[in-house]
Amino acid sequence: MMEHFSEKLKAFANNRWLVFVCAMWIQSCAGIGYLFGSISPVIKSTMGYNQRQIAALGVAKDVGDAIGFVAGTLCEILPMWVVLFIGAIQNFVGYGLVWLVIAKILPDLPLWVLAAAIFVGTNGETYYNTAALVSCVQNFPKSRGPIVGILKGFAGLSGAILTQVYLMINFPNEAALIFMVAVGPSMVAIALMFIVRPVGGHKQVRPSDGKSFLFTYSVCLILAAYMLAVLLLEDLVGLNQTLITVLGVLLIVFVLLPVIIPISLAFSSKSSPPAEENLLPKPEKDEASTSDQDSNEVIMSEVEDEKPPEVDSLPSSERHKRIAHLQAKLFQAAADGAVRVKRKRGPRRGEDFTLLQAMLKADFWLMFISLVLASGSGLTVIDNLGQICLSLGYTNTGIFVSIISIFNFLGRVGGGYISETIIRKYAFPRPVAMAVFQVIMSFGLLYYALGGPGQIYVTTVVTGFTYGAHWAIAPASVSELFGLKSFGAMYNFLALASPAGSLLFSGVIASGIYDYYAQKQASLQQSISGSLLTALQDDDTLTCEGSICYSLTFAIMSGVCIVAMVLSSIIVYRTRSVYAQLYGRGKKSGKQFFSRNCKGETR
Repeated sequence: MMEHFSEKLKAFANNRWLVFVCAMWIQSCAGIGYLFGSISPVIKSTMGYNQRQIAALGVAKDVGDAIGFVAGTLCEILPMWVVLFIGAIQNFVGYGLVWLVIAKILPDLPLWVLAAAIFVGTNGETYYNTAALVSCVQNFPKSRGPIVGILKGFAGLSGAILTQVYLMINFPNEAALIFMVAVGPSMVAIALMFIVRPVGGHKQVRPSDGKSFLFTYSVCLILAAYMLAVLLLEDLVGLNQTLITVLGVLLIVFVLLPVIIPISLAFSSKSSPPAEENLLPKPEKDEASTSDQDSNEVIMSEVEDEKPPEVDSLPSSERHKRIAHLQAKLFQAAADGAVRVKRKRGPRRGEDFTLLQAMLKADFWLMFISLVLASGSGLTVIDNLGQICLSLGYTNTGIFVSIISIFNFLGRVGGGYISETIIRKYAFPRPVAMAVFQVIMSFGLLYYALGGPGQIYVTTVVTGFTYGAHWAIAPASVSELFGLKSFGAMYNFLALASPAGSLLFSGVIASGIYDYYAQKQASLQQSISGSLLTALQDDDTLTCEGSICYSLTFAIMSGVCIVAMVLSSIIVYRTRSVYAQLYGRGKKSGKQFFSRNCKGETR
């Protein structure tokens, strides 16, 4: 009996669903950067900083959140528990130092020291993200969309979750939030660091996996609705401490609920035995030498280059005969020395690339630039949402910040689900979904630019959802096109796209246009009142009112999103045969579609 129980316990500890659930818990408190807006006021008041100095700390936070090359590289050479432990140490040391200064336990330190501490502390979350994503994508190689979407969704929602936990505990002062940011995520990561790891999950496929994902999606939807209701209640009605505590406990229960899945799989007597899945077609079990295998690969590449275009439009049986005949001729010509075949240069799409190899491919840069344009536009809206609301006359900006956070979460979860449905049913390239969401984002931004009714509500919902969808689709697409070997490094490189785009659209375009109209309105007011306005001499006090403040910026970003859609469509065209190979087998409609339109561009 005890031996049977110990086997069940061992199976539970190595269950890929347990790894996934624990990764969700880590992600639930990994979004440290999302809390900067909550901790910056106490830093400003305690240290006596002005807005420019707080903005400098915000830049340090953004840079720390974006630079994840080290985490991505370490994932390839170190165990995952070491990566998570490094992240926990950085998180604790960075924000722990900030708390010691704000709590007056340490004397005041220069601004650059606090900036460095915030950089180090926020950079810790890149280790959490990378370890969670890499482990789970390797464990669920054929469910990358849902896995990435759910994990990134919880990361986006973590700021709201940590805020509710802070309110539930009812700390005596605001500085305690910094203490919680330093200690809370670090404790969770250390507690779970030996669980979150690759466990050969591709050998643990079960018929019940579909139901397990459905249950997880249900929990995500319930959690999003619950969080939205709680945040709106707190903003509009106000709640006493007892009710806040009860709501916080319920929130923790919802976050813990998915652990039911691995428990039922490991300890239920009705669970079916696991099977094995493979993403790429299984290689033929041939004991031939490496040189013979390379020759075969090269000849197949030559076949793709030499076959006439009309071959793809032939019926299946005739097409296979023509290709086999051409292949035989090339083998004979190569053996006779009449043809010098081209040698394989590096991996092909769908195989394992290093980051440097991927950076030599046009597809990688097309995706990066597409993210810079579209994701950068979305982040610009998120970063400027408070100022946008004030310019339209809304004083309670917290409601809109909460709404965009919730729909960011839903976009990440929904983007993973929708893109997975597209590739599984039709074997279409996953970036198709990204192109569609970029068009939707473009229309949402254009709606604001044209001043439609309820423009701030429409833009908040549409931008939050479509921005979130990008970060479920892009990482999964990169893992499919360039493999899992250096997925951590490639994911962290792509993460630079959002701040790079925001630096252009927010730091240059949006701020410049806002200041222009603010000065114009101030000049008009001066000419009407006949008084001298000192605001014209101090850009910090300039304010702009009306939708005109951001309409031109939104119109520009709407056009930019169309450009991003074109780039994503180019990726779709270039990679259609890769997805036909990975997901097209057994899907009649998708396979026929690609067989008519593809020319085997798999290099």
